[in-house]
This record gives sequence, structure tokens and C-alpha cells, in this order.
Amino acid sequence: MGSKNEKALETYLFIAFAAALISTLGSLYFSEIQKYIPCELCWYQRIFMYPLVIILGIAIFKKNYSIALYTFILSLIGGSISIYHYLIQKVPVFGENSLSCGIVPCTSQYINWFGFITIPFLALIGFTIIAITSFLTLKKTKEGK
Repeated sequence: MGSKNEKALETYLFIAFAAALISTLGSLYFSEIQKYIPCELCWYQRIFMYPLVIILGIAIFKKNYSIALYTFILSLIGGSISIYHYLIQKVPVFGENSLSCGIVPCTSQYINWFGFITIPFLALIGFTIIAITSFLTLKKTKEGK
């Protein structure tokens, strides 16, 4: 692989890693500093986000670009949960039919910046960045072969 191609792959991995790290630190800030109790869907999103920090960190260190397939899949699943969670918060028809989420209802909104930015929305941004950079990594590695 050419050095220009290699540099692009490193950049994609780093961007994905940064998105996963910022998302993880953000969720920990909300739960540990602000003392917001995560609902059940928030926990599922965390299950898919937190390992991405470790997986992508190791991939950067080892220059393992094939990891992008796994990070792409994990981010799509996590992003799908984020979309569903956001819909039950913001679209009344979804919220009315949502299952009970435990101690904290999944329809609750600890933050609502500008009328549309909630915690699941922030998670969706992180998952989207990871999915896009993972996809670009997969595409770039296929071109390099």
C-alpha cells in the first residue's frame, strides 16, 4: 500500500477512535459527574460504544485496518438503537408504544439542547462518524489490493 493510502487509513482509524473516546467520556460525564441515571436503551448503546475505544485503539497501534468490518457492524447496531431511542423521545407515536425501560423511562430527556439534541442524538453522531470512517477504511483497503 502506498504511503498516501496508508496515511488516509491511519486518519480514518484515528477519527473513529476519537469519536468513540469522546462518546464514551461524554456518557461517563453525564452519568458520573451530572449523576444522570442511564435508562435501559442508554446501557445498550454503551455496550456497543465502549468496546470501540479499545478495539480502535489497538487497531491504531497495530495498524490493523481490517478491524473496520467489525467497527462498522458494531456502529450500525449501536446507531440503530440510538435512532430508535431518539424516536421514542421525540416522536409521540413511538413514545406512546414504547416498553417500560426500568427505573428511568427511555422517553426522559436529561438534555434537550436547541430542542433536538438529546443524549441518544449525541450517541448517534458518534456511531455515524465511526460507521462512515469504518466504511471509508474498508473501501480504501479494497482499493489498495
